[in-house]
Amino acid sequence: MKILIAILILLLVALQYRLWFGDGSLSEVVQLSRELELQKQRLRELEERNRILEAQVLDLQNGLDAFEEKARNDLGMIKQGETFIQLIPEEGGGGDGN
Repeated sequence: MKILIAILILLLVALQYRLWFGDGSLSEVVQLSRELELQKQRLRELEERNRILEAQVLDLQNGLDAFEEKARNDLGMIKQGETFIQLIPEEGGGGDGN
C-alpha cells in the first residue's frame, strides 16, 4: 500500500510540475494571453492607420481631378496630345442678344 501511495504522490508531483513549469503551463498561457492582447492592440492601430491612408489616397485621387479641372479652366492648360481650341466671341455682332 505504501508503494501505491508513493507512486500516486510522485504522479501528482509530476503532473503539478507540468502544470506550473512545463509546456503549456499556466504562466506560459498567461504570457501568451498578454502577447495576444498586445498584438490585437497593434492590429487595431494598423487598421486605423490603413483607414487614414486609404482616405488620403482617395482624397488625392479626387483632388487630382479637381486640380486638373482648375488648371484647364483657369490657366488654359492642356494635356499632352490634346488640341487647344479657343472660341472668341464676336464684338458688336454679339451672340448675347445685344
